[in-house]
Amino acid sequence: MIREPNLGGSRMRIRQTGIALSLALWLGSGVGWQPSHAELPFKEQVGSSAKNLLPDWPKPLTAPKGAPNVVVILLDDSGFAETSTFGGVVQTPTLDELAAEGLRYNRFHVTALCSPTRAALLTGRNHHRVGFGVVTEGAAGFPGYNGIWKKSTVSVAEVLRRNGYSTAAFGKWHNTPYWEISPVGPFDRWPTGLGFEYFYGFMIGETSQWEPPLYRNTTAVETEATPERGYHVTADIVNDAISWVQTHESLAPETPYFLYFATGGTHKPHHVPAEWINKYRGKFDDGWDKLREEIFARQKKLGVVPADAKLTPRPKELPAWDSLTSDEKKLLAHQMEVYAGFSAQTHHEIGRLLKAVKQGPQAGNTLIFYIASDNGASGMDGLQGNADTHAPPETVEAQLHDMDELGGPKHLNAYASAWAWMNNTPFQWMKMIASHFGSTRSPLIVSWPERINARGGLRTQFTHVNDIAATIYDAAGIRFPTVVDGTEQQPLDGVSFAYTFDNAGASSRHRVQYFENVGNRAIYMDGWIASARHTLPFPPRRPKENDDFEADHWELYDLEKDFSQAHDLAVQYPDKLKELQGAFETEARKNDVYPILTSILRSSEPPPFMTRDRNEFVYYPDTPRVPSSPWLFSSMLPDFSQSHRIVASVTIPDRGAEGVVVSNGSRFGGFVMYVKKNRLVYENNYMGRSRDVIRSDAGLPRGKVELAYEFVLNGPPPRPNEWQGEGSGVGRLYINGEIVGEAKLLHIARPYYGTATFNIGQARVSPVSAAYKMPFKFTGFIEKVTVLLK
Repeated sequence: MIREPNLGGSRMRIRQTGIALSLALWLGSGVGWQPSHAELPFKEQVGSSAKNLLPDWPKPLTAPKGAPNVVVILLDDSGFAETSTFGGVVQTPTLDELAAEGLRYNRFHVTALCSPTRAALLTGRNHHRVGFGVVTEGAAGFPGYNGIWKKSTVSVAEVLRRNGYSTAAFGKWHNTPYWEISPVGPFDRWPTGLGFEYFYGFMIGETSQWEPPLYRNTTAVETEATPERGYHVTADIVNDAISWVQTHESLAPETPYFLYFATGGTHKPHHVPAEWINKYRGKFDDGWDKLREEIFARQKKLGVVPADAKLTPRPKELPAWDSLTSDEKKLLAHQMEVYAGFSAQTHHEIGRLLKAVKQGPQAGNTLIFYIASDNGASGMDGLQGNADTHAPPETVEAQLHDMDELGGPKHLNAYASAWAWMNNTPFQWMKMIASHFGSTRSPLIVSWPERINARGGLRTQFTHVNDIAATIYDAAGIRFPTVVDGTEQQPLDGVSFAYTFDNAGASSRHRVQYFENVGNRAIYMDGWIASARHTLPFPPRRPKENDDFEADHWELYDLEKDFSQAHDLAVQYPDKLKELQGAFETEARKNDVYPILTSILRSSEPPPFMTRDRNEFVYYPDTPRVPSSPWLFSSMLPDFSQSHRIVASVTIPDRGAEGVVVSNGSRFGGFVMYVKKNRLVYENNYMGRSRDVIRSDAGLPRGKVELAYEFVLNGPPPRPNEWQGEGSGVGRLYINGEIVGEAKLLHIARPYYGTATFNIGQARVSPVSAAYKMPFKFTGFIEKVTVLLK
């Protein structure tokens, strides 16, 4: 039950799995609290006969009169200065058009990491209060960091849904505990458990744009198309979102909807069709230093930075472009060409979605928030970038060899750190550095044709991602509930900025805001900001856990006079700095920021995995795919880095059989046991760079057969948080208990979590081996597959 909002009843809402309609009875919101109509007594005195009685149907739940459709778009790892709308090189005509008909916000802020920004966006609260001080993969057993969405922080989708809205989410989610992303849930912290009636997308922080592990609602689904046939996830989720919008407008045009669309772009890997890359050939040959100056000049001309703003200098930790060798320049310029194509394609696809939205009957009454980044451009993959970010960086020479393949399905490529610095012009730093605006200031475009009259205007008030929910409630005429289903709600931290729509000169109402991620922290208060950087955003970046925060240097900036944090005033105004440091302490205590964690990966004490203390696992042929990952290895699956034995009980028909028996991973690492040409094969794929293949020296008999693989580890297993495999061992194949193949394995194969899945009887998402084409279903019969840890 939800307290304090609108009149209740039941209504028809759309859930698009195909096209399905369902009736739901909910309490609502709006003018004030009343019991649901369905709970009121029947108007007539009921007798044994319906004769002469007037039917009294529960009234359909309706949104407040004039409530707009709401579309929230969120891009991933993009920079403040990336788009042409904000002075960048990447041409974004859709964003330009939206800005011309709406408002640009140049002092809009986000958190420094993916999951935290999404938590703040979708609840209107500060990210630690929701449980997302770090990304879900870094969850730790502290209230501000456990990654468990709190019942006391109801989502904006749930509030809107109970107030007469249809709701849907598309694309990247990244707010469900990773140990709950399984075929058996629990599902209450999936999108459909948090207010979204429909979801299509991926659950994790990053994935291959060519081979993503997708879900529809809570069910794993496979794509029919392949990279070779032109599949790309951004186009796919846009197609699905367009279908949802059009279905909704066909069947329920009078019902407002809330559509949340979060792209995988432009998070690594930077995957995009070659024709988009070709549009940017040669555009970055002058390097980041010169281009940053050119971008800054365009920003001033566009007015998105003030005329008196200063361009902050390049950090000493980043190299000057002119210091690079010719080979380095060739490789790194192409990295940025690939990224620019990826960014342009992402915005183009969003444009297709917005075109469909604008063709709807309520296009004029549609409120669009286009958030161009969740945490600033990312420089997390090193000073030379990386062609395969799941693995240790290769030399420039090795990367040049594969340069023309970057952007395609064979690599997990990302650009050099200094390109992120350029994309965040004019600010300091980049993703993860919550102390500075290179990570926390994002372009925001707001469009609402029937309500916003100042077309093409600029708004300069301090705003934050946690303000979006409050602004939506304000625009829709919905009163925020104090209690939901018996749980008292934490108040909103965000402040509606609807007052800025018609008042460019209004004073900022969001007066205090803290920032913190992985030890980097800041506090904004009434036009001033104090900032303390704790770590670097690129290797070697990770300090020791629980290290000394007192040693961090605090800076002080007067943002009324210093748009870009260019002039540190800490020495001139020590009392002001002390005041803000005290404010940070207050906010940190109030918002569960302590204890501060400095790692984006899982802490040493893991959460309660369902596989803990188990040594035997049994799987059946109809088991849906199960996510697999390197540092989350033991969350749902056996730890295959230990000594283990895999036993498959199968039946081979007289005609013979072939196909995958068991597979774990993707083209970027893992293992697979399969049958081909009447031979049992085990392949150990080490990060896509080397492969160990054991092939049986005997054929398979017919009838019931026991197929087995045994791995004996040399030494201790790899550490839980290590991405790359370490250690070695011996692998052996058995048929009916007899050894039929043996080989030494120099590295333990660990999967890349963005695409890796565990499967029985077929390959899904991405093939571990190049020896077959997916799905390569096993054509015999599998009774069960047993895994025994030794």
